[in-house]
Amino acid sequence: MRLIGILLVIFGIIALAVPSITFFTTDRAVDAGFFTVDVQRPHTIVLNPIAGIVAVIAGVAIIMSAPRTQVV
Repeated sequence: MRLIGILLVIFGIIALAVPSITFFTTDRAVDAGFFTVDVQRPHTIVLNPIAGIVAVIAGVAIIMSAPRTQVV
């Protein structure tokens, strides 16, 4: 359970630090025999800062509520 909380905190901090992620895909625009034209198109994923805040709060809550193990 504690691992899930730590991962939520990490992903939440990343979502707050990086507002968007852009990646490119290559599409073939023209294919006429030996003549080909490829076009790279950008795709942007916008990360909502509210989702980052919620992930951090949920992660901290899970970490705090996880049972502590005692070493005997």
